[in-house]
Amino acid sequence: MDLGLSPATPAPADLIKDSTEATFMVDVIEASQTTPVIVDFWAPWCGPCKTLGPMLEDAVTAAKGAVKMVKINVDEAQMLAGQLQIQSIPTVYAFWQGQPVDGFQGAQPGSEIIAFVERVIKASGGESPEDGLNEAVAAAEEMLTEGAVEDAAQTFAAILEEDPENAPAYGGLVRSHIALDDLEQAEAILNGAPAEISNSPELDAAHAQLELAKQAADAGPVAELRAAVDADANNNEARLELAKALHANDDTEAAVDELLTLFGRDREWNDGAAKAQLFTIFDALKADDPIVLNGRRRLSSMIFA
Repeated sequence: MDLGLSPATPAPADLIKDSTEATFMVDVIEASQTTPVIVDFWAPWCGPCKTLGPMLEDAVTAAKGAVKMVKINVDEAQMLAGQLQIQSIPTVYAFWQGQPVDGFQGAQPGSEIIAFVERVIKASGGESPEDGLNEAVAAAEEMLTEGAVEDAAQTFAAILEEDPENAPAYGGLVRSHIALDDLEQAEAILNGAPAEISNSPELDAAHAQLELAKQAADAGPVAELRAAVDADANNNEARLELAKALHANDDTEAAVDELLTLFGRDREWNDGAAKAQLFTIFDALKADDPIVLNGRRRLSSMIFA
């Protein structure tokens, strides 16, 4: 499935190259008419240059052709360094359509280098890989909402091939398999999430949705459970199971009502089962969902009353 996420990456010689005073016009000024060019002014004796250069190369390579890089040894290009008023190295300039549009001097942390490359791409009106992936995630979410679940799953999977630590795509892939009623695969995907994103909000939400889906598979009939609660208001087990059954039947608001009632009657029952179930439902929904906002408000008022 071609998402347009991976434009053809130029050959390394075209993407990152060494340049000189003689080729500066072609490699930078002319090349930057169509693609922004980052120029790294360095020297063999410069310690920070040895760290900065490879980090810049990695960031440019990751941009997959949205920006190019040229390296110039100032010891061999002193006239050019003078013209550009380069007073210390490393110095980095970004050119777009023949003009410098951004730059910095000295060593920089990796996060700043990535941010710099992103700014350069945006300044040229281009789309960074991150932008493209965000758009693809949004498209996949729309597919999932509209019921095109298999297409959504394929799209989320393709995004993860580009960025294995993309938490929104990881969560989306889990939710897609839940929607396909493939809970075993959903759990396997969730358990295989990279440690770096295992505690992300997106995976927390997917985990909560998976737990609710498992409960739904075992949910009892609403009518019978409602009758049991009506017959004995102190039947906490029946009320908890009623809440699970209501949620399984897409009546989330009623499920929350029953859980709040249970919490109000006996908040410590079954190791705080009512509160735990409420949090599972809240985590599975968006933070700004009215059911979440109202439910959390009511729960807080009961806790702090």
